[in-house]
Amino acid sequence: MNGGNGAGPGAAKAFGRLLKFHRERANMSQEALGDHTMYSKSQVAMIERGERKPKDKFVEIADGVLCAQGALLEVAEELKLSGVAAWFEDYLEEEKKAAGIHKYENHLIPGLLQTEAYMRAVFACAVPSLDEQEIEAQVTARLARQAVYHRKPRPHVTFVLENVTLTRPIGGRGVLKENVLHILDVARLPNVEIQVMPQHRETHAGVNGPFTLLETAKRQSQLVYVEGQGGRYFLSEQPDVGEVFARYGTLRAQALTPEDSVRLIEQVAREL
Repeated sequence: MNGGNGAGPGAAKAFGRLLKFHRERANMSQEALGDHTMYSKSQVAMIERGERKPKDKFVEIADGVLCAQGALLEVAEELKLSGVAAWFEDYLEEEKKAAGIHKYENHLIPGLLQTEAYMRAVFACAVPSLDEQEIEAQVTARLARQAVYHRKPRPHVTFVLENVTLTRPIGGRGVLKENVLHILDVARLPNVEIQVMPQHRETHAGVNGPFTLLETAKRQSQLVYVEGQGGRYFLSEQPDVGEVFARYGTLRAQALTPEDSVRLIEQVAREL
């Protein structure tokens, strides 16, 4: 893979601030800019807040009508290379400094456990599709996230995975087997615990879907991160945070122990 020099989190927000600066200097409203670019007022506002990346010819048109003299085009190049969705940047900032990272996943192998080949297969499933440059940038960014296991001080990282995440052949059986073996390698790290949820359980605390829990530096506060088809959000206030942490505790109790989970993952690898 071509590593490149992808821009870090914050690129979307930097572009948004620059766009707002040039729009206000041109004495143009968000609605008027939207008329020029075929975007709605709310979509322009989301770009300015760094919550959405511009697509199609938005940057080219905006740079021209706002007389930005190429400034927006230049910053947009960094935006393309960031490999991070605008809405994901705030999460990554928290993940980088978290003392604890805890993930429940019911659909795919989580990003922090994915191999490069599996990542590429996942991104190839995107609808609407991603172009080659976008896939390269996202793979680079996702691989970089996995350094979190080894930073100092090391975070405590735990996973509860549904059994189907280990058997759904995203990318084909060969890609899946490589990733399953990689999961075993990660499970051997002293700061990582991986548990598998038995597929025949009759009670299950995770029926509302996947989520990520973060314990901030020195465990002074806790965050819950949730994403889905319609949006994504943080929970940071009680009692919501406490309830999700309690739910994760129940999930861990319902799942196989880390030792039994490793034995199951080894069996899955042998059968692939």
